[in-house]
Amino acid sequence: MAIIVNLDVMLAIRKMSLTELSNSVGITMANLSILKKGKAKAIRFSTLESICKTLDCQPGDILEHRPE
Repeated sequence: MAIIVNLDVMLAIRKMSLTELSNSVGITMANLSILKKGKAKAIRFSTLESICKTLDCQPGDILEHRPE
């Protein structure tokens, strides 16, 4: 897939664990893990917005497009 998920990078920059993000955003650890590993097929804008608010970042900081 040409969409790269940099959630682990943003978590490291913000010094936040996946558990802390899960608790803050209200998304299960399993679903965040799927997203972090790049295995998710879709993400709701409301979920992306919550993650961005919590991590104080832009969607482009988390999602990246790389041509194949």
